[in-house]
Amino acid sequence: MSGRRPPATERAAGRRIVTAFLASAAGAVGFAVVYGLNAGPQWEGVCLAVAFAGLAVGLAQWGRHLVPVGGYVEEHEGFTSPPDEQAMTAAVLTAPDSPVRRRGLLAALGLAVTALGVAALFPLRSLLPWNRRSPAEALSGTPWAPGVRLVDEQGRPLRPEDVPANTVVGVFPEGSVDSGDGPAFAVRLEPERFTRPPSGGHVNGLVVWSLLCTHASCPVRLYLKGTGRVLCPCHQSSFDLLADARPVAGPAARPLPGLPFEVGPDGFLRATGDFTGPPGAGSWRRQ
Repeated sequence: MSGRRPPATERAAGRRIVTAFLASAAGAVGFAVVYGLNAGPQWEGVCLAVAFAGLAVGLAQWGRHLVPVGGYVEEHEGFTSPPDEQAMTAAVLTAPDSPVRRRGLLAALGLAVTALGVAALFPLRSLLPWNRRSPAEALSGTPWAPGVRLVDEQGRPLRPEDVPANTVVGVFPEGSVDSGDGPAFAVRLEPERFTRPPSGGHVNGLVVWSLLCTHASCPVRLYLKGTGRVLCPCHQSSFDLLADARPVAGPAARPLPGLPFEVGPDGFLRATGDFTGPPGAGSWRRQ
């Protein structure tokens, strides 16, 4: 028995199984390569689909053609319903008021199932590369860019005189007031008190930094007048604005990134670029 040559059908099934498992391995390796090259989630999904599909096909072929199957069936008496129950069921289904004969109900059911099926296809749109940026692209920058005006919460453009002394004013990129990583704050300081120049520069002491704490992305809303420091109320991180917003207390380890800006020809404040570093928590650090 040990030297029996498998029949041709088993040999063919074996070749199909090996091919499927090799395709699965290739898909897994491809996923690792695509992930390492940061080629995008679309290709990562394709590789994973090939890997799992190959594994599924190989196991299905193995179970169907190579695993011995027995014809062990336990005999059992039939489950035929009594004649009176069959007659009652037939009468209910064929009655004029039977749900099966109500075309309106069936049409509504068909419409609901079709609508749900179509709706389930819409998330596939996000896999198309021209409809959405990849996670890596989404983390590569904020809405701030050269020429973007600084506005308040109502979207009104700001001028330098709109930021009084000893007051913190929240600023946002024009057109992206609701962006998660765009909020910043402007404050007017005395330039001669700077112990370290602001990374984003300043205009007659007017400076702008990201509003998001570099520890856990909470907003740094507390301004300690006279000391030139801002405090995060969540975990008590303190940043020295006179030393380029470096952390001086609390768990934060990175300074607040500055926003380079200028006064445009129209007198409004405009960004000249993105933040000098990744805003928010360190886990959001960009490449």
